[in-house]
Amino acid sequence: MANVLITGATGMVGKGVLLECIQHPQIESITLISRSPVDIESPKIKQVLLEDFMEMGTVKDQLGHIDGCFHCMGVSSVGISEEKYTKLTFKVTKKLADMCFELNPDMTFIYVSGLGTDSTEEGKQMWARVKGKTENYILGKGFKRPTCFDRD
Repeated sequence: MANVLITGATGMVGKGVLLECIQHPQIESITLISRSPVDIESPKIKQVLLEDFMEMGTVKDQLGHIDGCFHCMGVSSVGISEEKYTKLTFKVTKKLADMCFELNPDMTFIYVSGLGTDSTEEGKQMWARVKGKTENYILGKGFKRPTCFDRD
């Protein structure tokens, strides 16, 4: 039986992942980290509310053993500065990945990224550079099974 962590379960992709996890017979528990409550109920679900994701470490003791993380949260880059997009995309993901790695480096860590990311981190499109940097961090962190996939 597996215990999973999901971020972004209030969004389209995260909600789909949540619904699949609820139905999966090998998933015993699902911990959700979100700013607002998720409107789906299941005995498998434990919700952890966190207003500021830069404070990810403050909820670590509420997570228990995690076998896998589906990091599905994200924001559009439209209308925000590179600094803010980097904070909301790279820095938040880094905090989550670092915490998860500390809890269980053997876990599967899945990052929902975007089509067209720039793994060189040097391209013209800001969002692609930031997503590429984020993917590079996840893939290089040392997780036993890291995965980055496109959602576009």
